Amino acid sequence: MKKKASLIALFLVLCLVMTACGSGAAPAAAPAATTAPAESAAPAAKILTVQVGPDPETLDPALNSAVDGGNMLLHLYECLLTVDQAGAIAPGAAETWECSEDGLTWTFHLRDGLKWSDGSDLTAQDFVYSWQRVADPATAAPYADTVLSFVENFDAVINGSAKPDTLGVSAPDAKTFVVKLTNACPYFESLAAFATLSPVNQKTIEANGDSWAVKPETYISNGPFMITEWVPGSHILTSANPNYWNKDAVKLDGIKWLLIEDSNASYSAYQTGEALMIKDVPTEEVPSLKGNPEFHVDPILGTYYLNLNCNVDAFKDANVRKAMSLAIDREYVANTLMQGTYLPAWNFMGPGWADPAGGDFMSNANGGKPYISEDYEANLAQAAELMKAAGYKADPENPDLKITYSTNDSGYHKVVAEYLQEAWKQIGIDVSVEIVEWASFTPMRRAGDYQAARNGWVGDYSDPSNMIELLYSTNGNNDGKYNNPDFDAAIDASRSTMDVKERSAALHQAEDIIMDTAGCVPVAYYTDFYLQSSKIVGSWHSPYGYWFFMFADIAE
Repeated sequence: MKKKASLIALFLVLCLVMTACGSGAAPAAAPAATTAPAESAAPAAKILTVQVGPDPETLDPALNSAVDGGNMLLHLYECLLTVDQAGAIAPGAAETWECSEDGLTWTFHLRDGLKWSDGSDLTAQDFVYSWQRVADPATAAPYADTVLSFVENFDAVINGSAKPDTLGVSAPDAKTFVVKLTNACPYFESLAAFATLSPVNQKTIEANGDSWAVKPETYISNGPFMITEWVPGSHILTSANPNYWNKDAVKLDGIKWLLIEDSNASYSAYQTGEALMIKDVPTEEVPSLKGNPEFHVDPILGTYYLNLNCNVDAFKDANVRKAMSLAIDREYVANTLMQGTYLPAWNFMGPGWADPAGGDFMSNANGGKPYISEDYEANLAQAAELMKAAGYKADPENPDLKITYSTNDSGYHKVVAEYLQEAWKQIGIDVSVEIVEWASFTPMRRAGDYQAARNGWVGDYSDPSNMIELLYSTNGNNDGKYNNPDFDAAIDASRSTMDVKERSAALHQAEDIIMDTAGCVPVAYYTDFYLQSSKIVGSWHSPYGYWFFMFADIAE
């Protein structure tokens, strides 16, 4: 995986995209007079310019695990199923589908005449290849366990004891895709709409290797837009895909994704009208923007949390991890540092997640009580005692544990890092802050090349397993390298039953274990705060942190 990320980063730096240019010849002189009516000028292309992040780590659907890359993938690909504006599952590449009575066999019927962006035919076999590629351990897909753990023979494929072509997927004919499960999955339709399981073009991948996903000429997709220009550090231009089955519903000629990491530069692009929507708003501008109808603060399903690398000796002790969690004043972080744009997180799973047994998962957790007390002074005193139990002095004047905290420099991340330096010093921990550029931060964290780091998760679907399973020992997104057999057993139990009460109990037990052992450190519940011009019509923002512009328009 590290090798793949390095190759992708190399191509992002070296790949200069040539754009079409007009003729260099001087224009001929116009005649002095003409009786023919003047031709009206061709209408300008309707290009929507937006900013959702800097250079993406990857735009390979199998490898992406970031929100910014995922937002672009939503516009470049279409899965078997999609999610509509109301949040309901809707047809995608598959026009119809059905499930067997026992819940173990899903059959998807593709639309007539599906095409890739290069005009070649897209068939059910392309989905077979794509799903097998995600399961292949050589791909190192971080979401593989999350999206395919229920599929027949996945365990044998991912551990290398069986070949990818033994995965329980098949194409009886060009328009039929069949999936066989080992256990019924109540949210399988959501997985079939998940970007990791987008179809990818086998021919271009085999011809170009890892570089297929960084060059417009080799980047073949099947969604409403396709990449036509890519200038690393500047922008990605996606143009309407003429071969998309629903092209008549697409009103834009293209979407230009500005690749900006600095929020001030992003804000400048919005103020000058270069961009009509920006995700990264300078935090110092937030107070002045409140009340502005173009400034939005939308709740989303997600938690801002910290990883303490469990492979680091100090963090193998749960007492140290729990102490570091308790030493954080969450009210201060959310309401002062984050200016009330986030909410303090007392649980790992925040508001909005659906409990399998009914109701809100957070409301049903821990007997309805938060896992972390809101009494910060009491928490801090307990944190000092836990540090002493772990063999440290917990002396602010003489720290005897030194660590490095890594974060990227955007949003509130740097100010939170500076706060953590002071908070953890109170329990005898000396913290150095390391700022890492976004393109390197995610692969570094995933590889475990850090001690403590900022992390966060925004849900891909509303089932709580989507986030709780991040800490499963073999999950590709388990950046903290947490490994707890009791936790894994609870997750296994949740996967093996269709009884909603049993499944709910197992998932709640899993969160109990996370919080009791500080498998990670929740800090705040996410919102998306962003600027969007009223000129954009027909778009929507989802609770999963995505903007949907594929059927949007720009009002005159």
